[in-house]
Amino acid sequence: MATSLLFAAGRYGYWQAYTDAGIFGNSLSRSKIGAEYALLDKLAVIFPVNNNTDMQFYQNTWLRNYLYPVCDWPGPGCKIVCHRLSTYRSLHKKTKCFARAIKRFEDKELFIKLDDDALVDIDYVIGLIKKYQGYHKPVYISDHQRAGSRKYPDALNGVRYGNGKFYMFNRKLVQCLDLDIKYRGSRNEDSVFGGMVSNGCGENNVEYVQEDDRWIWHKEYTNKNKHIDLSFIKNH
Repeated sequence: MATSLLFAAGRYGYWQAYTDAGIFGNSLSRSKIGAEYALLDKLAVIFPVNNNTDMQFYQNTWLRNYLYPVCDWPGPGCKIVCHRLSTYRSLHKKTKCFARAIKRFEDKELFIKLDDDALVDIDYVIGLIKKYQGYHKPVYISDHQRAGSRKYPDALNGVRYGNGKFYMFNRKLVQCLDLDIKYRGSRNEDSVFGGMVSNGCGENNVEYVQEDDRWIWHKEYTNKNKHIDLSFIKNH
């Protein structure tokens, strides 16, 4: 009998096998897995990509049906297009691009911004959706820190922002983002998102939630007999 794997480490502590579902297989079979997986229909995974991003890898994970690749130019699978070339120093502009686009995603209640060298556990995400769907205030889930810049003492100085590998937020936060935030120079793209939150929503009005890094992998995935290098390969 053909089987495939579902990335369910959060609940089971190992790679749990299911028929017709999986991290390395086809789309999720809700009749096999349970109705709670329908909650993922409320989710959009915002996924900035470049020419080095291995979309095949991510298309073979549970993220497949929820990915919204953010591209410089139109192309296959691109759901958000910024129409400008991005470099490492201009990623802050790509962040403003996707923030503007998701204002129109009225059918999505929760959002994840995920780097292309990171993975997140499906059951951890479902648990967060269960807890924060319909939440009464803006929610911003990540590993937060404070920005600081002596060179550019502007709106981003001291702002609270999430680690770029993963942050999750709800529609209430999207609705109050300040898309017209002003700052000086080329800035860290994640601090720019934090600035849009702080300026538009007000830090005191936002529920800042600490992520659980047991279920988020950055640069590498290691568990039991598996080790996967997720990081950038220089010769690609």
